[in-house]
Amino acid sequence: MAKSRKETLDKKNNSETKETTSWKLNRQHKFVLGCLFLLFSIALLLAFISFYIYGQEDQSAVNELTNRSETVQNWLGKFGAFLSNLIVYQGFGLASFIFVRLFMLTGAYLVLGMKVSKLKNTWFWDLFALIVLSILFSFIATSLPELGGVVGYELNLFLQDYIGKTGTLLTLLFGLIIYLIFKLKLSPERIQSFFENKKNELKASLASAEVEKNKEAYNLEEYAVEQEDLKVEEMVLTTKPSQFEIKKEELKPTIKNSSEINLNTATPPPFPKKATDEPLAPADSFVIESAPEEDIIEENLASKMVSDFGQFDPTLDLSNYKFPTIDLLKEYSTGGITINQEELEDNKNRIVDTLRNYKIEIAQIKATVGPSVTLYEIVPEAGIRISKIKSLEDDIALSLSALGIRIIAPIPGKGTIGIEVPNKTPTMVSMKSVIGSAKFQEAEMELPIALGKTISNETFVVDLAKMPHLLMAGATGQGKSVGLNAVLTSLLYKKHPAEVKFVLVDPKKVELTLFNKIERHYLAKLPDSEDAIITDNTKVVNTLNSLCVEMDNRYSLLKDAMVRNIKEYNDKFKARKLNPENGHRFLPYIILVVDEFADLIMTAGKEVEIPIARLAQLARAIGIHLIIATQRPSVNVITGLIKANFPARIAFRVTSKIDSRTILDTQGADQLIGRGDLLYTNGNDVVRVQCAFIDTPEVEKITDFIGSQKAYATAYLLPEFVGEETGINLDMDISERDILFREAAEVIVTAQQGSASLLQRKLKLGYNRAGRLIDQLEAAGIVGPFEGSKARMVNVQDLSSLDQFLNNEKNS
Repeated sequence: MAKSRKETLDKKNNSETKETTSWKLNRQHKFVLGCLFLLFSIALLLAFISFYIYGQEDQSAVNELTNRSETVQNWLGKFGAFLSNLIVYQGFGLASFIFVRLFMLTGAYLVLGMKVSKLKNTWFWDLFALIVLSILFSFIATSLPELGGVVGYELNLFLQDYIGKTGTLLTLLFGLIIYLIFKLKLSPERIQSFFENKKNELKASLASAEVEKNKEAYNLEEYAVEQEDLKVEEMVLTTKPSQFEIKKEELKPTIKNSSEINLNTATPPPFPKKATDEPLAPADSFVIESAPEEDIIEENLASKMVSDFGQFDPTLDLSNYKFPTIDLLKEYSTGGITINQEELEDNKNRIVDTLRNYKIEIAQIKATVGPSVTLYEIVPEAGIRISKIKSLEDDIALSLSALGIRIIAPIPGKGTIGIEVPNKTPTMVSMKSVIGSAKFQEAEMELPIALGKTISNETFVVDLAKMPHLLMAGATGQGKSVGLNAVLTSLLYKKHPAEVKFVLVDPKKVELTLFNKIERHYLAKLPDSEDAIITDNTKVVNTLNSLCVEMDNRYSLLKDAMVRNIKEYNDKFKARKLNPENGHRFLPYIILVVDEFADLIMTAGKEVEIPIARLAQLARAIGIHLIIATQRPSVNVITGLIKANFPARIAFRVTSKIDSRTILDTQGADQLIGRGDLLYTNGNDVVRVQCAFIDTPEVEKITDFIGSQKAYATAYLLPEFVGEETGINLDMDISERDILFREAAEVIVTAQQGSASLLQRKLKLGYNRAGRLIDQLEAAGIVGPFEGSKARMVNVQDLSSLDQFLNNEKNS
């Protein structure tokens, strides 16, 4: 009984704990609390100001708050007199006004619905400045306690008792330097450049003053020739020579954020290196490099871009459009990359020991830590063959007990051999950290795509317009669909709806459906199509052919405008050099995204290959780009003609070296670790990237944000495609039909399959006669049009319906 009672109490306590921990402020609570903070900051400001005006008069009334007969001059009454005395006089003096700023900022963040957690840094540095300023004011004016407050006064005396006045002054200067460098980001380089600019301006002004003095000495009428010479001299003198000077110190290479671990290895022979290479570390050192975390820009810079399109602005229809904010994305990682010193040292020792077992000595080894993989760069001693190290891939993987060991021999442009080893605890790369990076926000590209982070923890940004088409491949469940979402999200954060349109083909029917919400903003479709996202493979053919028609139309416009690509055409149109009455218009980029391309080929076959091949070959210059995702781009899925036009390729993890060569024309994709680990190549070097992760709720938030704004009346309409007539209107006269027409119709209706080969077998006919019968049946409306490799559709359901159909035809 006691036991059951105890369990009941434990459950009750647990439920109360859960309720307490799950309690969270809603939007209304935050707004009310924010208003309270704002009003309190105004009250503090009034109380502090009136303290410095009437503080001495109110001093006697501070200790007698309960006595209602006492009067005070403070603008906030007795409470204001007490509060200002407590915070200003007994506290931090003049520096207490920082509290007003802090409460006002916190209130504003709460009222506007922004995250208060962003103010942690502000609170820390403002409180730091509060203490330093309080001590500084007391140090400057010891006789005026109102300036530094009791806290500043006592701290000042405490410091002077132990380190003297000079030490106290130096300590305050050090605190001021810390605040300027870490809070205000004031670097020595900026200070130096400021003084150099002032110095150069002073020199230039002195030179111009000297020239002016020389001018007055001459008679301007008699010496016109000398005057011209003086003008030339003035121009020479006012040129700033310092702009063309390059300092030797700026050219020195540096290695930042690196730590060294000494090894007991023999001194190696001198290793030849190029003059342009970085200086190698000593031979007995193991250098661990970790690239510093990139600063995340909390606001999407695309929303701050001022339209500079000349006289014509294509974004005017949606001039109030707001780009998605970075707050819509979720931060998955806890911060920077955590470096496990023991793991790195252990892996390094195992690599060195394994190579020594095969009599391969190492001159130097360096580790670069990435989000999911660590790159160990080794410099072998002279005389060691690279192929010997490359053949030991499996042995190194065995000694490290790790999957996905990849050897790069040599690393292009470095003269070292790389061994990539997966981290035991990989760091997830969030889409927020990639989109918010300065490299993406400040990218001057036509169609920037942020894929993820490289092995050196740098954001990897590429331009789709220069690829010009992208092929994504990899085994099931390795991150292709997440990669597609990352590509689309990058473009949504960077491009206005007037500048880019998407044609989405989703045979799986679930991967891209969330983008339906932005149909009237970003998507393109056929005029008679209901859904902008194509999920039925039979409708893809018309869309692809429509894109071919659009391509031909655009090339005609480029020809008339006498330009070579879409960028030149749009620049000319914005400058109003092209007349819209002649058919000219602003051309947005069109991006065709196809998920599971292999399924499309299996169902549609040749009808898809021809328009895809045309688009891949010709569509680059007029702004139509293809992104195709498939599991294995073999010849029966993507022909050599199409594949040759996809130099940019992304390979996720595959199961065999043959699959890797099929995608990248080189091995390596079979040694990836999955979960977004990819190799990217654009025909040159292969780069390993950890793809940024974006989850379905994040995509939903972005599409909801865009979809809730004002949109165009309809989606971007592609030109209507009218297919060639495959039916032949012959033998419309019933008397000229084949004598076996009715029998052939009965065979087709019974089998519910319209093909000439069926008539050949059943009626024992030759191919020509069977083909004519099929044409006559199509002209009569009994079978449908030609559909490639598939059998024709039969429009009559049964024999009784056929009799009725033929009787009606006779009577008519």
